[in-house]
Amino acid sequence: MFDIGWGELLVIGIVALVAIGPKELPGALRTLGQWMGKLRRMASEFQSQFQEAMREAEMADLKKQVDDLTSQAQSYTHFDPISDVRKEFESAQQQIEGAITATPPAQAATGSAATEAPAPSAAEPTIASPAAAPTPPAADAPIGAAAAPDDTGQNAAGGKSA
Repeated sequence: MFDIGWGELLVIGIVALVAIGPKELPGALRTLGQWMGKLRRMASEFQSQFQEAMREAEMADLKKQVDDLTSQAQSYTHFDPISDVRKEFESAQQQIEGAITATPPAQAATGSAATEAPAPSAAEPTIASPAAAPTPPAADAPIGAAAAPDDTGQNAAGGKSA
C-alpha cells in the first residue's frame, strides 16, 4: 500500500526518537500498533462484507438460473411430439382441402375434358379392364343366380348357357 523501504523506516524511527523522546516512544509505538490493528480489522470487515455482498449477488444470479432451468424442465415434462405431428398433419390436410375446394368449376370442367382419353378406334384392340371381368357370385346369392347368363352369353361359372 505504502511504498516505504527499510531506509525510510530507519529515518522515521530516528525522527520519532528525537521528537517524542526515549521515555514516551514505547507508549507511542503501542498506541500506533493499536490504531493500525483497528484499521486492519475495519478494512478486513469491509472486505468481508463486500465479498459477502458479491456472493449474495452471485447466489441471486444462480438462483435465477436454477429457476429458469426448472421452468424449462417443467415445460419439457409436458412435451408431446405426437400432438405436434398431429397438428402438422391437420394443418397440411386443411391446406390440401382448401386447395381442392378453391379450384373454380370452369377450370374443373375444362380440365376434366382435356384429360379424358379419346375413344379407341375400331382398328385398335380393346383390352378388358379388371372391372369388366365377371365377378363370382356372392355367398348369400340364391342358387339359381349363379347359373344365370350374363351379357356375353356365359354363366358365372364360365360355361356357355344353353
